[in-house]
Amino acid sequence: MSLSIGQTAPDFTLFDSEKNPVTLSEQRGHKVLLLFFPQAFTSVCTKELCGIRDNIARYNAVNARVFGISVDSVFTLAKFKEEQQYNFPLLSDFNKEVSGLYDSLYADWILQMKGVSKRSAFVIDKEGLVQYAEVMDKAGDVPDFDRIRSVLDALP
Repeated sequence: MSLSIGQTAPDFTLFDSEKNPVTLSEQRGHKVLLLFFPQAFTSVCTKELCGIRDNIARYNAVNARVFGISVDSVFTLAKFKEEQQYNFPLLSDFNKEVSGLYDSLYADWILQMKGVSKRSAFVIDKEGLVQYAEVMDKAGDVPDFDRIRSVLDALP
């Protein structure tokens, strides 16, 4: 089931790379950008998330909280975050439940891997409603970050 604009974003609790629980509904009052990505340490994922890291002030300026989500373990994400010096939380969807809720799960990926997060982006407003949804069919494609920033800018 794909998410529609204006729909309540499915709530979840995932652990971040520091082993702290993060619950989406507890982010109410803030704009949220969820970025699902296939795998830590891969070239496109690293480049995409480094772009967020290098422009985090832009997201902070509009009171947006950014979360990267993959099916990697919290231990893998901790190493990835440390090596790349990411300045936003990475969340582990190791059990693949949240990726499924957001229709962001590849049934089959490269090297016969199954159940890997699709690269996708969701902007959620302060009330918890989806205001932007983009799910990539090809893992090598990246979301439209100009559009994402426009949506975030337009939200109160």
